[in-house]
Amino acid sequence: MSWYALDNPDSPQLDELAQRFHLHPLHVEDCRSHGERIKAEQMPDYLFVILRSVERLKETRVDFQKVSIFVGRDFCITIADSACPGIKNALQRARSKEPDERPSRILYIVFDTLIDSYVSALDWFAEEIDRLEDSVLDHPETSVLQEIFEKKRNLIQMRRVLSNTRDVCLYLQRDGEPMIERDLWPFFRDVYDHVARNLDMVETLRDQLTNTLDVYLSSVANRTNGVMKVLTVLSTIALPALVISGIYGMNLKWIPFADSPYAPLVVFGAMAVATIALLLLLRKFRWI
Repeated sequence: MSWYALDNPDSPQLDELAQRFHLHPLHVEDCRSHGERIKAEQMPDYLFVILRSVERLKETRVDFQKVSIFVGRDFCITIADSACPGIKNALQRARSKEPDERPSRILYIVFDTLIDSYVSALDWFAEEIDRLEDSVLDHPETSVLQEIFEKKRNLIQMRRVLSNTRDVCLYLQRDGEPMIERDLWPFFRDVYDHVARNLDMVETLRDQLTNTLDVYLSSVANRTNGVMKVLTVLSTIALPALVISGIYGMNLKWIPFADSPYAPLVVFGAMAVATIALLLLLRKFRWI
């Protein structure tokens, strides 16, 4: 069995291998394309699989790197960036399983290792959501809202990737012959279970993040209501003084104490008495 591990899909070696093993030109094009979805296609002489490795970037979001694999009867070709930690770990683990030198075994080990790498990413998401839940209660700011939407976009993308990965795993364990031997079917079923578990975890995290968003909106609404309550109380307290000052500002002859030299003191006293009486009334009804 020959295993060819390529780091660059644009390498001329891929063209040489395509001619040697009669790889379909569309599959070679898929290897070099950046927008191809996760899939598995069976050809007469080989099996072509595209997977995704999850990588965490700068402690803020996750990204997905493509892994292309050709599995033949006596050869295996992997095209992936080995500088990515998840891909590097998968390739190293596959190289350490030398006693079983079947190409399908390499596919299984790489597949299983990539799926296991999603667990650490999901654990990171869980920790981030816990942090956001504390932030929305203590400091519901705009930056927290931006983080919530960013995490939500990442989880939607991860759900899409895992859903396609589940379909590929189901195809391999049912229709992968003759490239996938029967003794490996239970192993691919185990990978399928891991993918399903990760999908359930993603759905749980999405619900938790949606609840966090609801808590944020409730916190902002409660803060706004608190501010409006304070402003309303201040306006209500100032209302008697405004009414009295407005009446005495009309310069009418029939207003009491209008011509008295003590008129300012009377007006200020009336304002103070009315304000104190209103405060006591609001206090009695427990509105403040």
